[in-house]
Amino acid sequence: MSSENLPQSPEQQLRKPRVAVVFGGRSSEHGISVVTAGAVLNAIDRTKYDVLPIGITTDGRWALTADEPERMAIANRTMPDVAQLAESEEGGVVLSVDPGSREVVYTEPGAVPKALGEVDVVFPVLHGPYGEDGTLQGLLELSGVPYVGAGVLASAVGQDKEYMKRVFTSFGLPVGPYLVVRPREWEKDPAAARERITGFAAEHGWPLFIKPARAGSSIGITKVEDASGLDAAIEEARRHDPKFLVESLLRGREIECGVLEFEDGPRASVPAEIPPVTAHDFYDFEAKYIDAASGIVPAPLTEEQTAEVQRLAVEAFDACSCEGLVRADFFLTEDGGFAINEINTLPGFTPISMYPRMWQESGVSYQQLVDRLIQAALNRPTGLR
Repeated sequence: MSSENLPQSPEQQLRKPRVAVVFGGRSSEHGISVVTAGAVLNAIDRTKYDVLPIGITTDGRWALTADEPERMAIANRTMPDVAQLAESEEGGVVLSVDPGSREVVYTEPGAVPKALGEVDVVFPVLHGPYGEDGTLQGLLELSGVPYVGAGVLASAVGQDKEYMKRVFTSFGLPVGPYLVVRPREWEKDPAAARERITGFAAEHGWPLFIKPARAGSSIGITKVEDASGLDAAIEEARRHDPKFLVESLLRGREIECGVLEFEDGPRASVPAEIPPVTAHDFYDFEAKYIDAASGIVPAPLTEEQTAEVQRLAVEAFDACSCEGLVRADFFLTEDGGFAINEINTLPGFTPISMYPRMWQESGVSYQQLVDRLIQAALNRPTGLR
């Protein structure tokens, strides 16, 4: 019997839905995930929901954390960490994989396990591998627990930039030139791989962007002006992912657009523009989160351009079988056309993040956005759909 069809006890019928906010994780985006969790915890309506914050440490331990969003902010240019928020250095949270139970249990060495009650929905705010890439979503499907955002397939495709671009291309979405270097190729013959990259540059021109295939928040990306910078850039990308991408520079404007699932299907927000960041080579991690470089919302586009980028954003959402939410990133190239760069199935939810800012400008407040996502997850069954 699937968990969504289990009969509810009188206690379950009377109590508020319980939301587990899961954050942190093992990826290089651990810190920004904690910041996002703080913003989400601040926004959840406590008159409607009970909340259980669960942090995942960088070594993978599920920790019970205090419900203290104010401790989850960037302080003195330093990212917060789950280990600093955990109520115990050794205690762990366990979610049952039995779809007949949504019980969460807390264990500590030498102590009797303590039941924390049932969870009705999980709000994952993990960014990057081991959370945004379908791994957590698979665990939640096994457990029969509803969750916010994309399912297993869409999460995996949305995390891996190679397969994301392959899906876009198969659906006829415009994609810029790129090259993929897989681990075996680089480890077997780096000279041949390097020659393939320089050949790509000869065809499409310098500079190139070298980026990890399965990372986000612009972590591990290097802009390379010529062949002399390739090895250092590849080493930096491979520090985050053994598979990396090479992309040519698309000259034009950076445009973003949010997609949110409503009862009648996905809708696009007003788009935003990321202006050139003078203090940085490109819109990198520090520009986004440390120096708080600001985008322009709404983007100064014509009505026709706005309609086109909104159409493409929804098409990208559907092409990857997404659910809940997506931020789609584009280039408006010098020839007047749009090229899609990537989608993000769990975009940043920090107070300065573009996704909530675009929806705020579209008439959906931060609190309404969080509530809509929770309600959509509660109303959506787990399993094949």
